[in-house]
Amino acid sequence: MGDRGTDNHSEVTDFILVGFRVRPELHILLFLIFLLVYAMILLGNVGMMTIIMTDPRLNTPMYFFLGNLSFIDLFYSSVIAPKAMINFWSESKSISFAGCVTQFCLFALFIVAEGFLLAAMAYDRFIAICNPLLYSVQMSARLCTQLVASSYLCGCISSVLQTSVTFTLSFCGSRAIDHFYCDTRPLERISCSDLFISRIISLSLSSIIILPTIIVIIISYLYIVSTVLKIRSSEGRKKAFSTCSSHLGVVSVLYGAVFFMYLTPDRFPELSKVASLCYTLVTPMLNPLIYSLRNKDVKEALKKLLQKKNPKI
Repeated sequence: MGDRGTDNHSEVTDFILVGFRVRPELHILLFLIFLLVYAMILLGNVGMMTIIMTDPRLNTPMYFFLGNLSFIDLFYSSVIAPKAMINFWSESKSISFAGCVTQFCLFALFIVAEGFLLAAMAYDRFIAICNPLLYSVQMSARLCTQLVASSYLCGCISSVLQTSVTFTLSFCGSRAIDHFYCDTRPLERISCSDLFISRIISLSLSSIIILPTIIVIIISYLYIVSTVLKIRSSEGRKKAFSTCSSHLGVVSVLYGAVFFMYLTPDRFPELSKVASLCYTLVTPMLNPLIYSLRNKDVKEALKKLLQKKNPKI
């Protein structure tokens, strides 16, 4: 037992990503589903960034944030999906120690950055609806850039801390990670280290990240609802709510999946995998659809872009 507790994690050269515990013949179906979803993620998010960058009418704070949201969705899904698809065809399903660290680090960076960016977008909607006359002054280009840069900075700090804590654990037991990517809880399950300090740090980081962003979102929308209810015109109320519904949809899907995953007991790892699918692949796929289908400006910009490519449209 003494030797087992003192084994160093550096002796582990690779891990095995178990993935989904399904019959082998279903791997082809899962591969095709992942491929379709990832193709939609690429098409939707690259398309959204292209539309925002090419249409001058979308040169506003809201679309600046939305373009960054698409960038984040594109990259953190790309950290997960290609390796998961390769493993459907691979017999070994292995990932190198360095590859696991890289995947963990990048995913942590982008998912945390997205949380802070969604909070910034909620603040943007609060200013637009509650202080419309001061909107152009308060939501200056400088402030927007600072909010986005702060989101990435918080993601980087959180990622470095979480990665350092997780990969200083000793992995002296099984190398099999019961998940389709390298994540905190599956890695902790195969560690023989004392997890008390690691879990305290992880809980503290989660609290520092999740609580402030949720508080900003909730307070922003309390003020928004209060302001909208004072609008006498039903058409005005409908227009005000429509500018927020897309953002609320994105927030609900992301945070709902995250809470479901981390509140699921360890004895139900398959449920955690399904929840992980929601925010690693389903959310990045839905975000462009939610914003494009419910946004008149985006639909008009898309139509204009398609007409440039094909004048017959």
